Amino acid sequence: MILELLIPMLLCTLLVAVLYSCVGHGGASGYIAVLALFSVAPEVFKPTALTLNLLVAGIATFSFARAGHFSWRLFWPFAVTSIPFSFLGGYLTLPSHIYRPLVGMVLLLSASRLLLQKDQAPGHTTPPATATAMVIGAALGLLSGLTGVGGGIFLSPLLLLCRWGEPREVSAVAALFILVNSGAGLLGHLSGVQAIPTYAPLMAGTALLGGVIGSLLGSRHLRVPTIMRVLSLVLALAGFKLLLV
Repeated sequence: MILELLIPMLLCTLLVAVLYSCVGHGGASGYIAVLALFSVAPEVFKPTALTLNLLVAGIATFSFARAGHFSWRLFWPFAVTSIPFSFLGGYLTLPSHIYRPLVGMVLLLSASRLLLQKDQAPGHTTPPATATAMVIGAALGLLSGLTGVGGGIFLSPLLLLCRWGEPREVSAVAALFILVNSGAGLLGHLSGVQAIPTYAPLMAGTALLGGVIGSLLGSRHLRVPTIMRVLSLVLALAGFKLLLV
């Protein structure tokens, strides 16, 4: 890629990483949008997005957990089934003309619901039944691997709308959920003898910087209503990207 295109692409990557990591997300859907905007070959979308997700979600996991927001009880039922299904989804390559519009509409609906939702009373949450969480985790893991998205962008609004967790707790759980599913999806993808583009390390360094900035803001400095609005914006951007790109 020529320098004139690489520099603005890296700046866009930085912005995506900051915005998404504020709410504990890796930013895969945003990275895919950036790659599409700069006319990168579609076959490298999935491995590039998953690689950047690993870095940014790792930073977000550390920051939110260190601030005391992580809940193992909320996390593990979703993760235990999502990991193998994410590996399977990463291995498979399916046409996107059906699931992309459907997922886009779900994200836009979630964004609107979160934006209009009244403030949630502190402590007024109940974790889901283990069986329910495991079924949802399997579905989100498969979708995560198929699309090259870590899955947190689907898990976060679900946890909030169902009142299964507090906003910062949800961000912490989503960050680790994205981390483990991105790793499984990437392993599945690479086992299909597919490669990561040569400029991925440059994007990785940029995303890492953005992840540090955004996760510190989200875990310690941003108010809960601000986090909710940022998450709504992230979901809306991802939804429009899936519908229009």
